[in-house]
Amino acid sequence: MFPRMNALAVATLAAMFGCGSALAQDCKPAHKIDSTVSAGKLTVAIYEYPPFAVTAGGQIGGVDGEILKAVAAAECLAFTPVVVDPAATIQYVLAGKADIASGDWYRTAERAKVLGLSAPTYLDQMGIYSKEGFSSVESMVGKQVGTVSGFLWVAELQKLLGANLKLYPNPVALAQDLAAGRIQIGVDSYGTGAYAQKKGGYAGIVIKVSEPDPRVQASIQAAQSGFPYTKSNASLGAAMDADIEAMHADGKIAGFLKSFGLDPSGADVGPPRLVQ
Repeated sequence: MFPRMNALAVATLAAMFGCGSALAQDCKPAHKIDSTVSAGKLTVAIYEYPPFAVTAGGQIGGVDGEILKAVAAAECLAFTPVVVDPAATIQYVLAGKADIASGDWYRTAERAKVLGLSAPTYLDQMGIYSKEGFSSVESMVGKQVGTVSGFLWVAELQKLLGANLKLYPNPVALAQDLAAGRIQIGVDSYGTGAYAQKKGGYAGIVIKVSEPDPRVQASIQAAQSGFPYTKSNASLGAAMDADIEAMHADGKIAGFLKSFGLDPSGADVGPPRLVQ
């Protein structure tokens, strides 16, 4: 029907239009997946967290979005996003309402107890935000510092900085206080800030990757991100792992990072590991 289309193009169209279409019948999945939440669909719980998960304007994108669209295409599944609040994302998977959670989720030992975790996709580096251009953990000592709850570095920064560390529920609140001078330094994902600056955010703020410091392990070894999925769905996990590894091998994930203004070296994840 489409003689000049290669197999990937056909698979991509099949994922877009759903497995009930004529195209889907011609699509051969790269791997065998026993079942998904909704037959013929890859249901993904996603929230707005650019550049990793982008939901604005009705278009699902971001680094995670592009990776999962490619997984769906390879497996002849219709990519079916469900936009939820950040706190509900993991719960959708645990409750069986979604196959996968998207949005820069760290591969942690705690999550691995109740969820499947895909092969690592990219590294999420610790960023230091300031008007002065600070890049070290030492530069935070004696200053008012803010960070977002939930990151790996929070506990160690609390130990180091004590009452001088303020926790925020999201990056927007952190950015507002940093711009107003209520804090002198912000600590957040480097990728989030770099993307926001390309869109006109963080005016007058310098964002740098933290220099390694043994007092904060996240500055030495960046966390690996991946996709939490239904723990009992081993066939989905195996298929997704194989697809992710193939995208590392052919440079697609590095390309996705670069297309959203991130350093493609973040795709150099190394061997899989879990944050303890």
